[in-house]
Amino acid sequence: MIPAQFDYEAPESHEQAVRMLHENGEDAKLIAGGHSLLPLMKLRLAAPTLLVDLRRVPGLHGIQRENGSWRIGPMTRHADLQDTPELGVVAKAAGLIADQQVRNRGTIGGSLAHGDPASDLPAVMLALEGEVGVQGPNGTRTIPGAELFQDYLTTAVAHDEVITEVRLPALDGWGYGYEKFTRRAEDWAMVGVCALVKRAGDGSCEDVRIGQGLDASSIGAAAQRAADGTEPPGDLNATPDYKRHLAQVLTRRALEAAAAA
Repeated sequence: MIPAQFDYEAPESHEQAVRMLHENGEDAKLIAGGHSLLPLMKLRLAAPTLLVDLRRVPGLHGIQRENGSWRIGPMTRHADLQDTPELGVVAKAAGLIADQQVRNRGTIGGSLAHGDPASDLPAVMLALEGEVGVQGPNGTRTIPGAELFQDYLTTAVAHDEVITEVRLPALDGWGYGYEKFTRRAEDWAMVGVCALVKRAGDGSCEDVRIGQGLDASSIGAAAQRAADGTEPPGDLNATPDYKRHLAQVLTRRALEAAAAA
């Protein structure tokens, strides 16, 4: 299908991008890799009058280790994340996104800003307790991961703000596991689970707060509670009850993988 008519700009600085967004209101949209926005435009579920392309803005690419954390440019591709094993669970999750063609174009900033709960990286962002830096007409600010995702396809990033960096703790020495269930390998996740484990000297699990030895029994108890308080929507792929069941199964697998690591 063909999207509605729109204008196109490719600014060469953060300030230019912010100004274009601010002056054109919510009818202007940022485009990074385009794998979230363009399909919606082709279906005419999104019809921005202006696309602001970030590809020429400097400083938005790359992965750097800084003071016990990772600084990742928002235009960094999923393919670059998957090829950086030092990123741990981030690399693993990125390597499971769709297929290689999508990973060659999609970006971490675009995925986080889109705020789709079926995406892989938002779950990892929450588990790692990361944060994003944004720049808008009133300056810069930091948004913790726990406050970033507000609702379905809705984030705390304002319409005239640009994500300038993603910061994630390195968590050296931690085990991790990432599991998701899809009908086909390249599909969106029906359920995804990210687990991080740090063993204490007595063998207990500090991060997940099981409070006892990290054995099959305690992992099973944690997995059993994985769906507590969740309200997954039913769709063509699965009922809410089946998704809750998947949450328990995948949590067990992720915890077992994290403990083994």
